[in-house]
Amino acid sequence: MAETLWDNGPRLLQEKGVFPMGTDSVILADFAQATPRAHILDLGCGTGILTILKLFGHPGRRATALELSEAACALAQKNFDMNGLSSVTLIHGDLRDHRSLIPTGQFDLTISNPPYFSTDSGPAASGGLSAARGETACTVEDLCQAAGWATRWGGSFCLVYRPERIVPLFFALRASGFEPKRIRPVHHDSASPVNLILVEARRGGNPGLIWEKDLYLRTPEGTETPELQAIYRRREV
Repeated sequence: MAETLWDNGPRLLQEKGVFPMGTDSVILADFAQATPRAHILDLGCGTGILTILKLFGHPGRRATALELSEAACALAQKNFDMNGLSSVTLIHGDLRDHRSLIPTGQFDLTISNPPYFSTDSGPAASGGLSAARGETACTVEDLCQAAGWATRWGGSFCLVYRPERIVPLFFALRASGFEPKRIRPVHHDSASPVNLILVEARRGGNPGLIWEKDLYLRTPEGTETPELQAIYRRREV
């Protein structure tokens, strides 16, 4: 059965063995800014949730979604079809082969929820989930190089990542022609340290980084914060 994120909102099929939709993708979609007619690239689209959230309700936008896993690719196509997103081009391939798979400098916004952990750290994952969780299929340098190839001059690259890996991320971004421009720390609750960061970098941008207010997902009582409820459209902003 398809999950619905909010009333009359996008629907998403999920299957065992394909990395599931998480809150990190939903908050990234909210963070990543796009114009009404933006051309968007989703690197490592999984089941397609980021692409769906950026296109749903925006008929002027179009997207290309790239995914390595054959199973995830098949499920993403079902999700795009179910949500009536005919403007999506889905590519089954390896982002390390970006020069032969995607055009250069054609995208206004590139987005990605990439593997967070290097090959020698982070929690273990089995089966088809290992490439989605750890850098067995691509490194942060591979990801940024693909984004740099695809994103137009002045365009943006937005991703969600782990705070302890911010230094290698920023090095990789700059090596690929990006300048970090916005960062937003994310906490589970007000008593927890930062566990995720939302980052926007601009292709060919000038130095200058804006730290946005921290995002808290849960109240001290364990319920969703009003801001998270607004992101999920469970309450008015």
